[in-house]
Amino acid sequence: MPEHKSWANVPLAPANKAPPAPIFPWTRGRGFRAAMFLSFDVDAESAWTSKDPAHAERLVTMSFGGYEARVGTPKLLELLRDLGLKATFFITGWSVEAHPAMAESILQEGHEIGHHGFHHLLPDPGDPFIQEELERGFSSLKRRLGVVPVGYRAPFGESCEELLSSLKQHGMLYSSSWRDDVRPYRHVLADGSPGVIELPVTSSYDDWMHGLSARFSPRTILPREHVLSMWKDELDEVRDWGAMVTTVLHPQVSGRPMRFRLLREFLEYAMGVGDVWIATGREIAEHFANCEASVQRLDG
Repeated sequence: MPEHKSWANVPLAPANKAPPAPIFPWTRGRGFRAAMFLSFDVDAESAWTSKDPAHAERLVTMSFGGYEARVGTPKLLELLRDLGLKATFFITGWSVEAHPAMAESILQEGHEIGHHGFHHLLPDPGDPFIQEELERGFSSLKRRLGVVPVGYRAPFGESCEELLSSLKQHGMLYSSSWRDDVRPYRHVLADGSPGVIELPVTSSYDDWMHGLSARFSPRTILPREHVLSMWKDELDEVRDWGAMVTTVLHPQVSGRPMRFRLLREFLEYAMGVGDVWIATGREIAEHFANCEASVQRLDG
């Protein structure tokens, strides 16, 4: 337990300096009242080595992540193709280097590729590897895939001021890591300047929380009926709010038979209601930026 004086440095201010998200229409003239940012995190084995590099020699532990390239990602690409959907895949640089054919297949299917670090290391404030993780991730995506990403999702969903500022410096359009809103908004940096757009994550749509248990990541696995009911109920409420859900799906979870049918049924439900715009991060962030610019022109 830290000494009591440690809390003297906790600022008496909100952690997020941005105002609440503005309410923009989702798409003009198309009848959508809510949105879904359909996204996947492709960590492969880096999900496990990021917790402990020694896992690289624990081959069964590593096999959880190896499932992504062997089975999970191909099956999910097949599902998206069958449904006619495009998604965003946030890929670690390590995964691109270790599984180039998997990464190339995602790109060839026309999906957006996002930045997800290199070794999937948690970007804790003050850690010396934050910049290296960014640079190596950019390098792998450009060299292997010819991709300059516009979207970023932080490994373990963590962020800090240094990271936010660096994303702006690198010209990124959006981040998708924070969990404090149900609509997109624009970050405000410590110096008061505008940062990148945030597409907030919906925690309950993280499949890892409900569908994977391993020796180094023990959890209760919830049955399909429970998760499907929860996801449908939340989507229906979000539709009433005119808000957005953001999925955090993993091929080593939702690409397994037990979770695959659940995901298919949920996506079919979301498509069937007819008023949810299912889109990539880039599409949603660009739409937000266009709405934002229109308001600024009117105010000007």
